Amino acid sequence: MRKSHPVRRAVLAGAATVSGIVLLLSLKPASDPGSASAAGGAAPPVAAQSPQGGRGAGSGTVTGDAARTQYGPVQVRVTVSAGKITRAEAVQAPKGGQSDQVTADAVPKLNQAAVAAGNADIDAVSGATYTSAGYAKSLQSALDKAAAAAGSNAGAGAAEEGAGAGQGTQVLTGDAAQTQYGPVQVRVTVSGGRITDVEALQAPKGGRSDQVTADAVPKLNRAAVAAGNADIDAVSGATYTSAGYTQSLQSALDRAGG
Repeated sequence: MRKSHPVRRAVLAGAATVSGIVLLLSLKPASDPGSASAAGGAAPPVAAQSPQGGRGAGSGTVTGDAARTQYGPVQVRVTVSAGKITRAEAVQAPKGGQSDQVTADAVPKLNQAAVAAGNADIDAVSGATYTSAGYAKSLQSALDKAAAAAGSNAGAGAAEEGAGAGQGTQVLTGDAAQTQYGPVQVRVTVSGGRITDVEALQAPKGGRSDQVTADAVPKLNRAAVAAGNADIDAVSGATYTSAGYTQSLQSALDRAGG
């Protein structure tokens, strides 16, 4: 047998080595865990975080202005949490005669519609057109006040943070207190833990009550701001109105946490 030439064996050995290297390279994975992003591919999605509620979101209980209708006033109180309506209720609604039945049927539906819609753009309840219109008008004014309060709180910023939690501005409405001469209902503004403004949403009226109310209510408002609580003296000649005023004021302050 003829022996292979030494040079030929060296060439064959070199060719075999190159083939082996090529084979090993072809077996390497096409990519590694970091290759997709390195090549510009999309990275795995990151779980989104829910936005945190802030001052601008708006929270609190606000009462809208009383809207006058053909059958009586309608006034709505709304609770807003994180910018959403969580509760709506009618503080005033038409009453007496047929209005009692209409109010009993319409108001719960309007309350539910306000929470579901999240705004004052709600449909009128059939058979309660005037009440529905007044409700929507008062609801809108309440939402406007809530938005204004949220903006005010946001503008206060660091000052309120320094004052501590619970020291922001709140506008709260007390329960209507029934008196011998008519209901008395108070709305109070609390800022930094202090009463800064008080107003009577309802007070006795008609006949002599008009003069008594006109004289007593401003004095009661000033007394409440000065005292910083509901422990205020009755106004002479307006005992019943004064008692109802302090009762409603106390219920408003209870909602504000004292």
